[in-house]
Amino acid sequence: MPAWTDDIRRLGVGLKNLFSAQIALAGAELGLARSGIVMMLFMGLAAIVFAVALGLTLLALAGWGLAQWFGSWAWALTALAGLQLVLLIVAILVFRRAMHWLSLPGTRNELALLAKEALKQGKAEGEAKVGG
Repeated sequence: MPAWTDDIRRLGVGLKNLFSAQIALAGAELGLARSGIVMMLFMGLAAIVFAVALGLTLLALAGWGLAQWFGSWAWALTALAGLQLVLLIVAILVFRRAMHWLSLPGTRNELALLAKEALKQGKAEGEAKVGG
């Protein structure tokens, strides 16, 4: 056998070893990614729980501070309720604006204009065929 066939055989064995190692690495990383997704979901849930707990704690501290300032828990809770109402209204307005953006108003207008132009052109072509 010529020497170059042995070189090609060794090249094939080397490529097989290289790609089998790459496939094994990809499989291991996919397994790690799969378990990482579950961990990310649980940690996201934990972050939400801790953020809500922190928000409630800060709200309680703000209420206590307002009670000290006003000298009355009733006025402090009323001020907190008013602040929360303002923030709720702002959040609703921003949410509604974002929903409007999701409706793709510019694209809808352009598509309506194209449809009107196509209808107008279709009517003109139909009249030309009937009249012609």
